[in-house]
Amino acid sequence: MTIAVCPGSFDPVTMGHKDIIVRAARMYERVIVAVAESPSRKAPLFSLEKRLKFLNSSLLGLDNVGVAGFDGLLVEFAKAKKASVIIKGLRAMTDFEYEFQMAQINHKLYPEIETVFLVARPRYSFLSSSTVKEVAVYGGCLDDLVPEEILIKASILFLASSFSLRSAQRRQ
Repeated sequence: MTIAVCPGSFDPVTMGHKDIIVRAARMYERVIVAVAESPSRKAPLFSLEKRLKFLNSSLLGLDNVGVAGFDGLLVEFAKAKKASVIIKGLRAMTDFEYEFQMAQINHKLYPEIETVFLVARPRYSFLSSSTVKEVAVYGGCLDDLVPEEILIKASILFLASSFSLRSAQRRQ
């Protein structure tokens, strides 16, 4: 059985993430969505538990897809799950440069792992969790940006965090 790991912060999960996961699920017998507890490049807005819940709700019906949190090296997580493939979505050349380097170091640390790049569909090529957060903080519409299953929950949480951020900024 070929097991693939699809890693990320998913802070929050976007329609672009969901599209990559659904496509990976058609390619591999088992896909594990690996949610980084504390991503190295940025502090998450949502807790690991919230991100896992969002993903589980968004991926209902995909019987060969599981969701799990991890902390540490992705390759160690992949080894523990007996995965032989890492799936990464690419939106632009800038994504490729970073992901290419990560694929090389992952292969060095775990030679049995292969990285497969899936190119984002054009309708999602602009979409990132950071973009979603920016739109949400200013009260923009999140329709078609995040999965419908989490739209209301995510909007409420964004409003609460936006209010906290703006209150803190006013006090300074």
